[in-house]
Amino acid sequence: MSYLLRQEIATAATTLVVKVGTRVLTGPDGLLDYDQIAQLADQLHQVVQTGRRVALVSSGAVGAGMGRLGMTRRPIGLAQLQAVAAIGQSSLVEAYERALRAHGHHAAQILVTAEDLEDRVRYLNARNTLLALMDLGAIPIINENDTLSVEELRTTFGDNDRLAAIVTNLIRAPLLVLLSDVEGLYNGAPTEPGAELVSTVTRLDDSVYCLVRDKAGGLSKGGMASKLEAARLATTAGENVIIASGRMPGVLQKILAGETVGTLFLAQGQTVAARKRWIGFTVQPRGHLVVDDGARRAVESGGRSLLPIGVVEAVGPFDKGDVVALRDAGRVEFARGLTNYSSAEIERIKGLRTAEIANVLGCHPYDEIIHRDNMVVTR
Repeated sequence: MSYLLRQEIATAATTLVVKVGTRVLTGPDGLLDYDQIAQLADQLHQVVQTGRRVALVSSGAVGAGMGRLGMTRRPIGLAQLQAVAAIGQSSLVEAYERALRAHGHHAAQILVTAEDLEDRVRYLNARNTLLALMDLGAIPIINENDTLSVEELRTTFGDNDRLAAIVTNLIRAPLLVLLSDVEGLYNGAPTEPGAELVSTVTRLDDSVYCLVRDKAGGLSKGGMASKLEAARLATTAGENVIIASGRMPGVLQKILAGETVGTLFLAQGQTVAARKRWIGFTVQPRGHLVVDDGARRAVESGGRSLLPIGVVEAVGPFDKGDVVALRDAGRVEFARGLTNYSSAEIERIKGLRTAEIANVLGCHPYDEIIHRDNMVVTR
């Protein structure tokens, strides 16, 4: 049954996003493993030969720079990190271009920051550029712009795992493959006796998150926790995710053949529309609303809009048109949406019926604080 399911997923995956981690691309000394990059390029070429489109989210800039500079420890200072990333990025892209050119492809470097993807116009421009590059037969090599971004070097994107999920949602790729230095998610620490690989995850809940056994250290900033978060972002939007070993020979071909490798995370429900992916899974909320149990049920299960009467608290500041998170009484986030009112206005009308809005604000521009068309359930 698992084999047939994986075959079905592989067949439907006309576009792939592949993310490769630092530890897959570099050796213990921090230098780029050019043989590994060549093998990855060969696999990407074979994916394209099947008629599929593929985008690569690649870590390794800081690690490559450390190797080129002969450094053995990751710098601590931000300026040093950014300088090392700038040196390493050129080395990384040169390696991809050389390896892909041997197969008749070009490497197209795309460097982004979180701000690029949170701005709606730039987000759409990035989408159009990526699709155009793939139509031309190029392989987009996407990385966080470490030389400009402060937050990513402090692990906002989690070693590019979250970025890979955002790119998956950006181009609506049916399959995200996270290539790691481990074979997938285990039901214990991978080195523990008796630990077994989890083949399929049907739903990401607390029983899955408790399996995470991250070990700190070295060059990589990511870990299984950030990969599970990436899987949540992609599967909640309706796409499938596989975590597998990037060191396994022909791993992408095995995945596309439907073989049972790595851990498969199944899509949750129907695919989410492109605009709602941006609202729910790309933009970081500017604040949040605490709502009562009735409002949560109406939004989460009933597909209803959020009205003032269901709001308990507005935590900001935020303005009209910002993305805000919805949290229940236990402060657990369950949805995100574009607000029709500022945090200051919501504090004044919270708990009121719609008909009472004008009496408080002097006008009644919207019935809903967040309309259902501008809201996405994120759990």
